[in-house]
Amino acid sequence: MGKKEIGHHFLARLGKTKLRPGGTIATNWLLEQANLTAESQVLEVACNMGTTMIHLAKTYGCQVTGLDQSQFALEQAHRNIAKEKLEEKLTVIQGNALKLPFEDASFDVVINEAMLTMLVGKAKDKAVQEYLRVLKPNGVLLTQDVCLMNTAKKEPLSQALKEAIHVNVEPLTVVGWEKLFAEKGMIVTQKYGKMSLMDPIGLIRDEGLWKALKITRNGLKKENYQQFKKMFVFFNHNKNEIGYIANFSRKKG
Repeated sequence: MGKKEIGHHFLARLGKTKLRPGGTIATNWLLEQANLTAESQVLEVACNMGTTMIHLAKTYGCQVTGLDQSQFALEQAHRNIAKEKLEEKLTVIQGNALKLPFEDASFDVVINEAMLTMLVGKAKDKAVQEYLRVLKPNGVLLTQDVCLMNTAKKEPLSQALKEAIHVNVEPLTVVGWEKLFAEKGMIVTQKYGKMSLMDPIGLIRDEGLWKALKITRNGLKKENYQQFKKMFVFFNHNKNEIGYIANFSRKKG
């Protein structure tokens, strides 16, 4: 494998399935706010392997459309959905978050986790505008992202994060994330805390003990060790400076 493998691709290859900064704690909090039912029409942008989609269908019985740019991720999602026999409830398509292939006011809920951080400058605004466009009046947007807890270290922390995960990123502060949604007329509620992505306790909570041990064992293999160590050291050394934020945003009717 190349030395510059993108962080979430690297972790997925090691066996990690919960590729979100706040893990299941943040995802579950967002879903609890949404009051999902079997009638809810849900869109997940950047659905990756379909993990959250499958959870939604099994827990709430709702219809979910997943969108991702990666053909590789979509192939994995197809396999995972078929394994759970959820093809009637779950659909995945290839597409771009900045130009969603859906009609206005098509969904009750839009979910987008761990992607907006990777959009820089005006791209964040453009994506959120697209989410708003496809949401029905009073629909909700559920996002989970990386959050800068120490505003005085914004630039060095952002640069160090880029180097650790090998992808361009622009994380925001708590106030910055709220502003992103509030400026578009949305009503925002937030939950934030320490990142669980590579925290040992968070890893066990999100993946289970045996899977956490397997991921760690894979990370310690010779071909993976340098990148695994770099990411582990960065996230744990900066655990008080950089965390997760879950934003529950409602579109006004």
